[in-house]
Amino acid sequence: MAIPETFSRHLANSSRRRMYPSETDGTHIPVDAIPPEILADALAPLTPFVTDLFIPHYQSCEVGRWRLQVVPLLLSPGYWNPARLTRNTAILSRREVGQDYRTWMSMTPMEIESQEIGVRAATGHTVVMGMGMGWAAVNAALKPEVTRVTVVELDPDVIEMNRLIGLFDQLSADIVAKIDVVNADAMEYRSGTPADMLMTDIWLPINGDERMEQSRVMARNTDARQVYVWGQELAIARRARVLGLELTDVTVARIVAEFDLSLVGPERPDYPGLIARAAEKWLRDV
Repeated sequence: MAIPETFSRHLANSSRRRMYPSETDGTHIPVDAIPPEILADALAPLTPFVTDLFIPHYQSCEVGRWRLQVVPLLLSPGYWNPARLTRNTAILSRREVGQDYRTWMSMTPMEIESQEIGVRAATGHTVVMGMGMGWAAVNAALKPEVTRVTVVELDPDVIEMNRLIGLFDQLSADIVAKIDVVNADAMEYRSGTPADMLMTDIWLPINGDERMEQSRVMARNTDARQVYVWGQELAIARRARVLGLELTDVTVARIVAEFDLSLVGPERPDYPGLIARAAEKWLRDV
């Protein structure tokens, strides 16, 4: 893509006006380093991210250690698809003890694609472990096949943040009536009725095999019939590498059987290919 001359000239002028540390990760670059109109012109040829799933309207706010920000224009990689352009992208960060803010969730293509299979498989009584920005719970509730959504969230500040931004105010009364938010530990919560679908997403990094063992505990506690684990594709890919196996329908089924979870995803004919694409982009040693 050719960069407009005005964009290049502004970058050159900006670099002369300011000096940034060479090790910067981009989080400390002033927001006015590049005027929005010039940035929009430069990024116009890029493909925008499009989804038929509901994206709530978010507004900036802070509650406790949590901070929600909205970025006007962002270029983000997908979980298995190429980078896409997004507008008014919400990003949820938490200030760690003795550290700066770390991103916990965002409405980027990567986050949406990495939860999409679970959301689309939601049915009956769906239990969502980890509220985050409420996206997965809301989209599950919007499905006619879903009769009830139980959201389990440990941090009361996350629940309060979603209340402040009016997450459920954007839904019709019949959809809101399906949703029950419970302030509890996902590892200890026990459902009074079986979960027809369980979605587990309580971890910060998407890499990490401990989620499969922890999801087995959550599945037992909720008597879950189907499960989708955030990042399960990377866990499958890592196990395949350890075993020296090529990703095929047969090897994926073998690994899923080892995990002892009724995972959704393997029924898709394109699933081994999706796993390979996600692994190429996101699989890291842990």
